[in-house]
Amino acid sequence: MPTTAPSPKLSAAFEQGGTPFADATASDGALRRFLHGLPGVDAVGLEARAASLGTRSIKTTAKAYAIDLAISMIDLTTLEGADTPGKVRALAAKAVNPDPTDRTSPRTAAVCVYPDMAATAAAALAGSGVKVASVATAFPAGRAALDVKLADVRDAVAAGADEIDMVIDRGAFLSGRYLKVYEEILAVKAECGQARLKVIFETGELSTYDNIRRASWLGMLAGADFIKTSTGKVAVNATPANTLLMLEAVRDFREQTGVQIGVKPAGGIRTSKDAIKFLVLVNETAGEDWLDNHWFRFGASSLLNDLLMQRQKLSTGRYSGPDYVTVD
Repeated sequence: MPTTAPSPKLSAAFEQGGTPFADATASDGALRRFLHGLPGVDAVGLEARAASLGTRSIKTTAKAYAIDLAISMIDLTTLEGADTPGKVRALAAKAVNPDPTDRTSPRTAAVCVYPDMAATAAAALAGSGVKVASVATAFPAGRAALDVKLADVRDAVAAGADEIDMVIDRGAFLSGRYLKVYEEILAVKAECGQARLKVIFETGELSTYDNIRRASWLGMLAGADFIKTSTGKVAVNATPANTLLMLEAVRDFREQTGVQIGVKPAGGIRTSKDAIKFLVLVNETAGEDWLDNHWFRFGASSLLNDLLMQRQKLSTGRYSGPDYVTVD
């Protein structure tokens, strides 16, 4: 089964020098020893637990609550080369008022765009409470020099981004250059100012669950406000198993440090049924403290429409088709 409590090895690491991880991040070798000293992941147990939690049945009022909660957790996203200011403004309007026929529908958490669209999104969302999230650091590949990545972040923050979604250098991570990845996250965090930082691992490219656990701890050590599964641009994105593993990581991290970190699964979550399965994972793994859009998000573009159709069905008793919701 997956790890359910921090190992003694982790506890010892937090106590070194009186400062959490002071020694673990002191050098490339120290960081490698720490990350490779994390407990190995029982893949069979992890997937079995994720599958088991996915069978939980949520009905009636609990289902209605879960649907509204899921809507409030969405980073409504458009990350296409053909994005236009008009499309971003339309998406912002939908984020603020997802269902024009029912003003009781909650707003989404954020609208996520490329840096050049952040100013448009910020103007459209002003005063709404919906955040502007911007991808950065040469999203989605992350293949750029550090000064280019930092300029990307500065531009997004200056344009009004409240949150930055950065991608790690997967090539550096997979070749064991953990300190390079760590220092890049630190540098990006410094450029964020008051904006919250989501660190994207692209879990589908990390090959193993052990690597996902290491990336999760690396991101948290470097100051991530959120750890995020994916860009949504590769074949394998968020799955119940990799999200469960990341939820275990943030739970263990808070137990050891008192610092709470958010989790954002992104890519491939398209139905209300899927979203509710992920909320069960959150509740049963990290706990109720994460059942809030300050600590858990869905990176999605099509999920909102299905949630709205299910919401309308619960309200009216009739199933609403795609024609009853706006096209993203």
